[in-house]
Amino acid sequence: MKALRNFEALFIAIIGLACAANYVFDGADAVKAPATYAAAAQPAASEAVPVVVVAAKRMSAAEKQASLAEERQASQPGNI
Repeated sequence: MKALRNFEALFIAIIGLACAANYVFDGADAVKAPATYAAAAQPAASEAVPVVVVAAKRMSAAEKQASLAEERQASQPGNI
């Protein structure tokens, strides 16, 4: 019985220490990075964002129907 009481006391002491450590180190990860790190992470203002331009003519209604028919036929099982 004494062993169980000792384990219970030990467990309560460990839980108390864990809670105290959590309270003490709660704000430790809230340290802000220096401004130089933040500036290094930002892209330079002179760098332009790459833009992709697609120039293609639109499909007519007949071409759309033909394309859809081809897709439907290709998606049928057994057609490889």
